[in-house]
Amino acid sequence: MSSYSRKPGMVPPPPGEESQTVILPPGWQSYLSPQGRRYYVNTTTNETTWERPSSSPGIPASPGSHRSSLPPTVNGYHASGTPAHPPETAHMSVRKSTGDSQVRGPSRSFLFCALQINCVTFPHPDTMPEQQLLKPTEWSYCDYFWADKKDPQGNGTVAGFELLLQKQLKGKQMQKEMSEFIRERIKIEEDYAKNLAKLSQNSLASQEEGSLGEAWAQVKKSLADEAEVHLKFSAKLHSEVEKPLMNFRENFKKDMKKCDHHIADLRKQLASRYASVEKARKALTERQRDLEMKTQQLEIKLSNKTEEDIKKARRKSTQAGDDLMRCVDLYNQAQSKWFEEMVTTTLELERLEVERVEMIRQHLCQYTQLRHETDMFNQSTVEPVDQLLRKVDPAKDRELWVREHKTGSIRPVDMEI
Repeated sequence: MSSYSRKPGMVPPPPGEESQTVILPPGWQSYLSPQGRRYYVNTTTNETTWERPSSSPGIPASPGSHRSSLPPTVNGYHASGTPAHPPETAHMSVRKSTGDSQVRGPSRSFLFCALQINCVTFPHPDTMPEQQLLKPTEWSYCDYFWADKKDPQGNGTVAGFELLLQKQLKGKQMQKEMSEFIRERIKIEEDYAKNLAKLSQNSLASQEEGSLGEAWAQVKKSLADEAEVHLKFSAKLHSEVEKPLMNFRENFKKDMKKCDHHIADLRKQLASRYASVEKARKALTERQRDLEMKTQQLEIKLSNKTEEDIKKARRKSTQAGDDLMRCVDLYNQAQSKWFEEMVTTTLELERLEVERVEMIRQHLCQYTQLRHETDMFNQSTVEPVDQLLRKVDPAKDRELWVREHKTGSIRPVDMEI
């Protein structure tokens, strides 16, 4: 969809009229009411009138013009679908969380009706404009969590931001459980090392002799060396994996609660402003109904009193219209602030999630690296055993044993008579 490109003061003619440009004084814009009647808005003073303002400087508007009660605005548009602000200003601006640059929503080049869901104003689905995503090349949090979602546990709803917070807290819980898993792994390593050290001191087969005896002694020594390797492995697991996982963002839950409360407060303010709009809208309806009734009475019977009542009713209707416009303006300000904080905070949550995943990935890589080192050190403890086993020589062992324990080499002979 193309955006507005007309200059201020250049107003398109209504459907069916001659195609010509109407030049308005600076600060004035022209729109159509729901009934098709053209009215004018001073964007500086918010004054509205049915009469076209004079384009000649110093000349007031046509006699009989008055500030009128017009349809309320929602999200920068009148309820009828006509924009409440000049096209050049009908956009939202939001600061990024990572800088001072502006993220701007697209200007609308068409009219659409709005609807409110849980006090938030959305375009009507039947006439919904094509909205460009804030981060169109990514599945960003800031683009997909504006509406509320039905709670599967009950009949209530869960705010989109609440879902993001739940994911963050779940991520923190997963991180904690990973740390507990590594702690269990450390305990297994420590118990294994203790059992290896204890077994290495066992006296079984300690009387084996010769080259085989040496190889056997090396087997037992290798157990003690392996126990030391596993103790070092468990210590590194604690300092380089478990502890960082456990201590990463210790105050994360507290920070998330602050964030939740801040967004919730802005949502409450928005709900309060919405209630004020509804109240003002109801008051305007009543004033307009009163004005219409008095106007009908004037048609039936003309009297000074009736004319005075009409003027009074018109003033009240105009005041009610002004009150409604003020309430809508305050509502739009509250919604813009909520929108701004939502974008800023969801982008921050997105950054935190990326940071958490990357941190866990790095420490799990450290875990596998320590495992490889442990396997390598364990291999080095059995290499001396392999070397001695290759040197085992039963014949040599027999020679050494015979030399040490021989009792005599003279063999017996036959007895002679």
